[in-house]
Amino acid sequence: MQVNRLFEIIYILLERKTVTAAQLASKFEVSTRTIYRDIETLSQAGIPVYMSKGSKGGISLLPEFILNKAVLTSQEKADILSAMKAVSAVNFTKNDSALGKLDSMLGSSASDWIEVDFSAWGNTENEAENFRNLKSAILEKLEVQFTYASGKMQKTSRRVMPLKLVFKGAAWYLYAFCKKRSDYRFFKLRRIDSLCVCEEHFEMNAPVTTLLRMPDKKPMVKAVLQISGRMAFRVCDEISDYSEDENGNFLCQVFLPDIKTVCDYAASYGENCLIIEPKAAYDELRRRIRKMSEIYK
Repeated sequence: MQVNRLFEIIYILLERKTVTAAQLASKFEVSTRTIYRDIETLSQAGIPVYMSKGSKGGISLLPEFILNKAVLTSQEKADILSAMKAVSAVNFTKNDSALGKLDSMLGSSASDWIEVDFSAWGNTENEAENFRNLKSAILEKLEVQFTYASGKMQKTSRRVMPLKLVFKGAAWYLYAFCKKRSDYRFFKLRRIDSLCVCEEHFEMNAPVTTLLRMPDKKPMVKAVLQISGRMAFRVCDEISDYSEDENGNFLCQVFLPDIKTVCDYAASYGENCLIIEPKAAYDELRRRIRKMSEIYK
């Protein structure tokens, strides 16, 4: 009991800087004499705790005590706090209680260089609610049912055993055993609708890693695009491999899943983009433009 009280006293001093013996005695329901003995014990253990007199006096810790005495190096403290910020971001909530405690113990300035938010731009309320409900279902091992939209917008009803939430490629996925397909599947959270947590329990456990189980993807298509200098803001945001010619145009190299995607991406620039390679994409976009021109005659 005394060990727990000693630890809590240290944490209170980290939080409040200065506190009186009477306040601590009231909190722990012990006598002030017991608190004085606790302070003496902490001092003998090497904790730099001291008492000051006066109207603003009380029990305090020397400034920067934890930073100076902690076994962790400054870099390790920064890494821990940065990792905690990333972990706290997956909750889709503003509850930073654990992070606040670590900030107090390790020093908040160690994590000022990073801010993490996994949510997408725009309205994410539905995805956030699904995330919270799926998290609870996974921890409580409850089946869930939902409507799922495929990449071709074909909607099917699914009943699954949720095993793990996975973040990959700027999107959240649910890894689950699908009873409809009798197999393991990944479901993108943004495509899940009408989610319902069922009362049926299951005993299946999640594998240690699921990312290796993601479906193999086809080799990417290399595309070379000539993009007008008027689109510099997009080139800087979206493309890493590019050069600028004497006319102020950008010669860009990108890797995309297939010819269709190359055409879709080039078309998003309108008249400001020309496909140089591959020829199949150039021909396909020409075909699309001819068809569009017939529609708009």
